[in-house]
Amino acid sequence: MITSIEAIVESNGVVHLLKPVKLNGSRRAILTILEDQPSDEIATFLSEQALAEDWLKPEEEKAWEHLQKAK
Repeated sequence: MITSIEAIVESNGVVHLLKPVKLNGSRRAILTILEDQPSDEIATFLSEQALAEDWLKPEEEKAWEHLQKAK
């Protein structure tokens, strides 16, 4: 079965799949690098891990706590 999967390739060569892939074992793959510029969605995806480090700190939770309370 041949399947195309959208991915982001960082400038250092690290590949991020945009959706999880389930396989029954190892498979060979061919990666095609496109010439287009990354969209805002892709930029958001790439920054998510770095931002999550700050978002998940206890002091951040406390700072935004007032917005999560139901009135």
